[in-house]
Amino acid sequence: MSDIKTLYTAEVHVTGGREGKARSSDGRLDIALSTPGTAGQGTNPEQLFAAGWSACFEGAMGIAAATRGVTLPSDLSIDAHVELRHGPDGYALAARLDVHVPGLEPDLARQIIEAAHRTCPYSKAVKGNIDTVVALA
Repeated sequence: MSDIKTLYTAEVHVTGGREGKARSSDGRLDIALSTPGTAGQGTNPEQLFAAGWSACFEGAMGIAAATRGVTLPSDLSIDAHVELRHGPDGYALAARLDVHVPGLEPDLARQIIEAAHRTCPYSKAVKGNIDTVVALA
């Protein structure tokens, strides 16, 4: 028997691809999708990934800070940049998180960021798969 247990499963139904719609099984997500750089009214997978990774990363930072007895500032923020690239091998992603931790000593902030990058599920998913940078801004 495995020690791994599923804590949550996101279920999203997508129709129409990049020009379609996405709706979660619980109805909390119900959005139009558009291809990046077009005049469409919806969001795109790259924006959704940027939002998901940065939100998850901030949560991982909270855990890393708590283990060190540190309270993160309430104005902590993350600017996420997800690039859709095209080259000889086809399409690929690249991503960067610029983490703003005002009021926290830079060396301590970097330690927390590094710990979060080792434990965040999104960071683990992209490790070795896409070009990534996570930096103290």
